[in-house]
Amino acid sequence: MDTKHYDLVVIGSGPAGEKGAAQAAYFGKSVALIEKETVLGGAAANTGTLPSKTLRETALYLSGFKQRGLYGMEISLKDRVTARDFLYRERLVVQSEHQRIAENLKRHEVDLYDGCASFVDAHTVEVKPEHSPPVHLHGDVILIATGSYPHHPDNLPFHDQRVYDSDTILTINDLPRSMLVAGGGVIGCEYACMFAALGIEVTLVEGRDRLLTFLDSDISEALAAAMKKLGIHVRLSDMIETVDTVPEGFQVNFKSGDVANVQNILAATGRSGATDRLNLSGIGIEVGGRGNLNVNGAYQTELPHVYAVGDVIGFPALASTSMEQARIAMVHAFDLQYKTALAPILPYGIYTIPECSMAGETEMSLKEKGVDYVVGRASYDANARGQIIGDDDGFVKLLFAADDMKLLGIQIIGDNASELIHTGLLGLLSGATADLYIQTCFNYPTLGEMYKYATYDALGAKARRNKDEAA
Repeated sequence: MDTKHYDLVVIGSGPAGEKGAAQAAYFGKSVALIEKETVLGGAAANTGTLPSKTLRETALYLSGFKQRGLYGMEISLKDRVTARDFLYRERLVVQSEHQRIAENLKRHEVDLYDGCASFVDAHTVEVKPEHSPPVHLHGDVILIATGSYPHHPDNLPFHDQRVYDSDTILTINDLPRSMLVAGGGVIGCEYACMFAALGIEVTLVEGRDRLLTFLDSDISEALAAAMKKLGIHVRLSDMIETVDTVPEGFQVNFKSGDVANVQNILAATGRSGATDRLNLSGIGIEVGGRGNLNVNGAYQTELPHVYAVGDVIGFPALASTSMEQARIAMVHAFDLQYKTALAPILPYGIYTIPECSMAGETEMSLKEKGVDYVVGRASYDANARGQIIGDDDGFVKLLFAADDMKLLGIQIIGDNASELIHTGLLGLLSGATADLYIQTCFNYPTLGEMYKYATYDALGAKARRNKDEAA
């Protein structure tokens, strides 16, 4: 069998695979990209990032959620919302993303191969198309960017078509009256919120004592309160023990002894790295728990010429970080002298209702490190723009070092939190102090102005502390 030679062979066309291929090709390297699915983009384009965020906006629009309480109006469209309505915009966005990725790869002269990939030897990958003979590709460098797939716990009846995971939920035909979401991580919380906004009765169960434990506890608790206000039954420190099928759907029996009756179940119980078909053991690469690969700081596996990036290496498994990991890996692989390190501070955006976002330290992490800090807060309901948009519960929380007032962390919950975070992120990356926000003139009325007032609040807290210490 003839073998085609490339400088780089990429496995997977999600955000990591696409950007890694484009980065190497931009610098003149010959690149092949392998994709086993019939469409490009991986989970980010087809089942995860873009679809779920588009569905969130659709839910907000179709339910009239953003208009509730404004001008004394109450809008409810839920009785007229169908699954077709719910998924229409998502399909348009996904189709547009497929076209964008294809055009980007074509512009960079990346060769596309359809089929499942598996290693023949350390430098050779076999591509098996569905109805064609296999092809062998030789890569001086190989980038594994195969992403992940939903984990299926044994206690849920996935053989029943009414049980969904975060991939198959996009095939839902009818919006149910009630739904159980198993898992209080990012995916579970996001879908619970969007379905609740459409008027579906949602129960969310999470084994830990709070949601999204990587968030600052104030944000996590505020999100739980907001979800309850949205009508979600949030069950913390509880687990599903058994699920019984009944004519109307399912009877879910919890470890606590409680019972819930629901029409549909959505499993949001984590994801596993998509490595099982790659024959990695055949070339001496060890696969860790849930299919994840271990890499060093340059994203190299045990074989220095084989790199791995994105969801397949585990946390944080974000589209934004996956892209950057791939770019850095390829700069290292080909010694391109370009972008050599991931940004030291990364933003996190959670597209619940309301949105949550954070960057830098939390109160918990500062306490663990023994860092003395002060806190400043500003609320949406005391901000003119916040009042205009009707956000009564959101807030910005800033953490500063107590000695020199250097900004250490930002936590936000509320409308546009994932956009608003970047104002603080740039301050963190530049080593800014409270002076940056005090000296800055913000547009009025804007949500960004909360940075100034949260900073004033922190300065006031420091002054009160100094006064108390002096007394």
